[in-house]
Amino acid sequence: MSDEITQILNEWQDGDASAVDRLFPFVYDELRRRAQIYLRNERGDHILQPTALVHEAYMRLIDVENIDWTDRLHFFAVASNVMRRILVDHARALKSKKRGGKNRKVPISDLQLSSFERSLELINLDEALKNLAKIDERKSRVVEMSYFGGMNQKEIAEFLEVAVKTVQRDLKFAKLWLFRELSATRGS
Repeated sequence: MSDEITQILNEWQDGDASAVDRLFPFVYDELRRRAQIYLRNERGDHILQPTALVHEAYMRLIDVENIDWTDRLHFFAVASNVMRRILVDHARALKSKKRGGKNRKVPISDLQLSSFERSLELINLDEALKNLAKIDERKSRVVEMSYFGGMNQKEIAEFLEVAVKTVQRDLKFAKLWLFRELSATRGS
């Protein structure tokens, strides 16, 4: 199936408009599984519909132009980033609404975060990941692919062309660094 996805991505890249429709059945289950993995790591009162997240992510992915898709891992790495953006955008919209800002249209109608506090946590995590990327972009991407994209360590290592041990070290460092950053944010 990996080869089929790569072939379809290449056809899409070469201008075959029908490739987008053929790609969805191949990637849907995997995107949904990754969304569920992300949600499984959330608090129990966090209500998020994986299907809505996957559909919104896919719609954003097919709107992206000028990506030189290399293979299925590249597709899922980009999907990790897109899912992160969707979740953060929604959290920011919820924060704005809660603080009296204008109601902004959120593209995923069934995406619901149960608490204002959870939205702030997600926004703080996004900011911390941006700060980590300034220090070490690979470590930030490893967290993004693992946490938001549900990629396992072997997939991340293969995509980044590093050893699995490197991914493990990056995750360990990033978790400690993010804990420190997020603890400082809560304290202020």
